[in-house]
Amino acid sequence: MPLTKSSQAFLQTACLILASLLSVGSIAQEQQPFADWLADLRSEALAEGVTESLLDEALGVIEEPIPRVIELDQSQPEFVQTFSNYMNNRLSQARIERGQALLEEHSELFSRISREYGVQPHYLVSFWALESNFGDYTGGFSVLNALATLAYDPRRSNFFRNELITALKILDAGHISVADMSGSWAGAMGQCQFMPSTFDRYAVDGDNDGRIDIWNSLPDIFASAANFLSESGWRPDERWGREVTLPQGFDFTESGTAIRKSVTEWNALGVMRSDGSTLGNSSIEGSIVLPAGASGPIFLAYNNFRTTMVWNRSTYYAISVGHLADRFVGGGEIQHWPETNERALSRAEVIELQTLLNSMDIDVGTPDGILGSRTRGAVRTFQEESGLPTDGYASFDLLEMMRVMAIGE
Repeated sequence: MPLTKSSQAFLQTACLILASLLSVGSIAQEQQPFADWLADLRSEALAEGVTESLLDEALGVIEEPIPRVIELDQSQPEFVQTFSNYMNNRLSQARIERGQALLEEHSELFSRISREYGVQPHYLVSFWALESNFGDYTGGFSVLNALATLAYDPRRSNFFRNELITALKILDAGHISVADMSGSWAGAMGQCQFMPSTFDRYAVDGDNDGRIDIWNSLPDIFASAANFLSESGWRPDERWGREVTLPQGFDFTESGTAIRKSVTEWNALGVMRSDGSTLGNSSIEGSIVLPAGASGPIFLAYNNFRTTMVWNRSTYYAISVGHLADRFVGGGEIQHWPETNERALSRAEVIELQTLLNSMDIDVGTPDGILGSRTRGAVRTFQEESGLPTDGYASFDLLEMMRVMAIGE
């Protein structure tokens, strides 16, 4: 029996999705034996100035590649977290109260670092909370073993090989012992979770003992974090942003971090604070950020939000740092959550959405299951063509609408 036009369209879409899933899978490659690879690494490290005695100790503890590290590196979360779930998992009352207590306990240290680097204490504590739960969890992997595993794996070998060489230099400088250099499966180290290259560029000896210990020394930890933020453009006289409301008929093409206007300009367009009061007038520039689309909470994000995204390029992360910092100093809860619980998209569904956009001649590139800026731009194009609010937000409802349109063609 011949296929109907709608069945043909559905089958074509399914085949495109399958091809996209296969294209992002790992391709097995023949590799150099690990022992030979380590020998080459040793030669490179020696040429980079790492001492032979350190290499004897450090490379002696590197074991065979760790399967769990490869598994974590290659795995993708089954579902993309919603903004609500992300924030709720990071903003418990217990965490807020603990952060407030630690701000008071270490107030003298924070004041000194704030004067020196221009980063307000409550933000430093917020980064500390979100990176390692105030130092409670810094990762249980040997940094050397984790980085060696990832550097040996062909997928991102150059990046992690450079990180491993830098880690060896950090050890050679005497900042930490081989046995104590622990971190995440990806090699992020210490209570502020710096990669070795970040440590090399920004870490600071905050207690002036001649070495930098971001694992145990609070002065080193906070001075290093503050130096990184300061060097990345942090402004001591500005907040990160605030929750706002938009006027009826707001043009959502004006949202997103690519659009910057002064507070005065946003005020003139009718943007208001979340409590209904006016923004007022200021030359500070901000962008309208919609982490959960037009129906979710809306934020006016300033320069320090952008600086936070130098640390971690996630919009959710940057908002959580700023909002948690606000809560530490008495700020209120987010006011405008979506009225209903949102259904998260799985990675396969994101690939499906990207594939459908491509089939509509809205280019997202090769579908990869990642909701990046290119996909958000494509979603915005689809919304504009469909008469929808152009918030660029890829929701499950939007995917279902696209499925119906694809079948109906």
